[in-house]
Amino acid sequence: METLEVILTRRSVRAYHQQPVPAGMIEKLLAAAMQALSAGNQQPWHFIVVTDQEQIDALVAVLPRGQCLKEAPLAIAICGDLEHAKHVDFWVQDCSAATQNLLLAAHDLGLGAVWLGIYPREERVADVSRVLGLPNAIVPLCLISIGYPADKLERPETRYDKFRVHHNHW
Repeated sequence: METLEVILTRRSVRAYHQQPVPAGMIEKLLAAAMQALSAGNQQPWHFIVVTDQEQIDALVAVLPRGQCLKEAPLAIAICGDLEHAKHVDFWVQDCSAATQNLLLAAHDLGLGAVWLGIYPREERVADVSRVLGLPNAIVPLCLISIGYPADKLERPETRYDKFRVHHNHW
């Protein structure tokens, strides 16, 4: 797909076929994520790839909106590394840019995905960190549920709203 088509047609997908996502596709998703911009090129991220069903079930149990993970053959946690970040206050933005790249790449590859928020909810951070065995300096920003869409994807409505655009002043 062309870049604008990927951006304008991506949508959140919460129902998947059980078909595993091939390792080569997972690597492409991670490469796209790691190509994201970051403050001072610090790249403060780590990615936890989860395919084990028991671990996915444990994540479902701790994430209030994580029911879609039950059907997902893949989940990827995007985490910030606070210990090695040069610009600590920007890790959330950096990891968010990586997450958006991953979501767009998934759509381009014919996969469905949805962003499940973790940070800044302290209880979610603690629970997901425990399930994934993360060290204290690694903070999970979000978890992406990924798989082949179970339903035919309709083109989403446009979200462009000219009343939210301001030129030079409010």
